[in-house]
Amino acid sequence: MISVVILGAGNVATHLFKAFNNSNNVSVIQWFNRSIESINPYKNTVDITNDLNALKDADIYILAVSDDVIGSLSSKLPFDNKLVVHTSGSVSVYDIDKKHKRGVLYPLQTFSKTTEMDFTNVPICIETIDKKSFPILKELAKSTGGPFKRINSDQRRVLHLAAVFVNNFTNQLYRIGHEITESEGAEFDMLKPLILETAKKIQDISPYMAQTGPAKRNDKKTIKKHLKDLESQHHKDIYQLLTNSIQKTHGRKKL
Repeated sequence: MISVVILGAGNVATHLFKAFNNSNNVSVIQWFNRSIESINPYKNTVDITNDLNALKDADIYILAVSDDVIGSLSSKLPFDNKLVVHTSGSVSVYDIDKKHKRGVLYPLQTFSKTTEMDFTNVPICIETIDKKSFPILKELAKSTGGPFKRINSDQRRVLHLAAVFVNNFTNQLYRIGHEITESEGAEFDMLKPLILETAKKIQDISPYMAQTGPAKRNDKKTIKKHLKDLESQHHKDIYQLLTNSIQKTHGRKKL
């Protein structure tokens, strides 16, 4: 049984707690957060604390906190030579204080507290400095039931960067689509099958091969009409930027 202490109470921390709590070979023995109110709803399920000096002895300490506090929090932990890992996609493993055994447990997924997560579909990226720490971190990742892979810092960095494009930026485009449909009383829900089919298609073919639409066809008449129909200059700029990017990718001339 792997004993774990989770530090932090955000989206990742909450979902990791639920995943480990459902595992037969992981025991979350304590949950820390500076604001005890955030984790108070779980007080009957796990020992909670807001006192770093009250942290229990565990096999692994998971820093599921904001990127900019990983280093400072790790330095404040009142022990050394324990396996301390963070869950960030962009922070170096070396940002963890060197008094610890250091590692990364990065779940490559988007998390919201209000949405349940099936961890069998969540790839977990593992990184350690100390080779002896890898087996236990591997077992911890396996306990979630999903895929896992050992990667290095450079691979994790570019995966996180790519994730911003395919998730955060794409979601912003959904938001713009929502604004556009609302402006004329159309239903955004009508677009959801298209969104799902677009995501489904790249399971079988590359994004390059999956591309369709007026920019790839170099349909100048439709592109100009779309730009005219867009009322927001901000939306026009994004449309033009992405159109130019698609045309460059597929060998078409810009407008």
